[in-house]
Amino acid sequence: MRRVLSRRTVFLAAAATALGLLAGCETQVPRSDFPELAYSQLPPINLNVARIDVVQQYHPPGKKPNVEHLFPVVPALAAERWARDRLKAVGADGVARVTVVYAGVVEVPLKRMGGIEGAFTTEQSERYDGAIEIKIEILTGDGRMAASVSSRAERRRTVPEDITLLGREKVWFEMTEAMMNDLNAALDRQIKENFGRWLVGGASPGGGGSTSPSEGPIKVTPLQ
Repeated sequence: MRRVLSRRTVFLAAAATALGLLAGCETQVPRSDFPELAYSQLPPINLNVARIDVVQQYHPPGKKPNVEHLFPVVPALAAERWARDRLKAVGADGVARVTVVYAGVVEVPLKRMGGIEGAFTTEQSERYDGAIEIKIEILTGDGRMAASVSSRAERRRTVPEDITLLGREKVWFEMTEAMMNDLNAALDRQIKENFGRWLVGGASPGGGGSTSPSEGPIKVTPLQ
């Protein structure tokens, strides 16, 4: 009898372990129901520098109230992707340094009315306050800063108490997409206004103008 119980215990433990491993694997599966946020279809911004450095200054806490690490498209990585897709190094000297200054989203619980009235009302349960800030600096060959631009985009969204996980992720995705669209427009305009002497052939499809220099390397400092 003791032997039978021992085998049953081993079996249950193995089953629990297998389920735990499967659950762990599930959390690692990329979400396929949300598109990538890519910007390579937009005109490249050719800069007269030798390389482009992308620095992730923001380090997500990985716990509440911050929730950006749970997003289908993590805001910090979307900002990094923007820099990789849009900025091209086509010069022989200097650096364009792109810093992701901030890319966080905070979950704020909302006060509910409660009582009988609250029981018959679908209330807004959480608000998400998000912001992405990007700074771009032109550094000369000897390390001096010659020019810089920066922009910050913000979004706030509330969700109802009965929202599904998929519905919540859709709100998160829309927040990231909207903030990046704002940043793309603002930085594109600022670069044209302030980086004139470092722009090569303008920001036209295919590089524009009569120049056709080769693209320089992009260095990315990963999230820690």
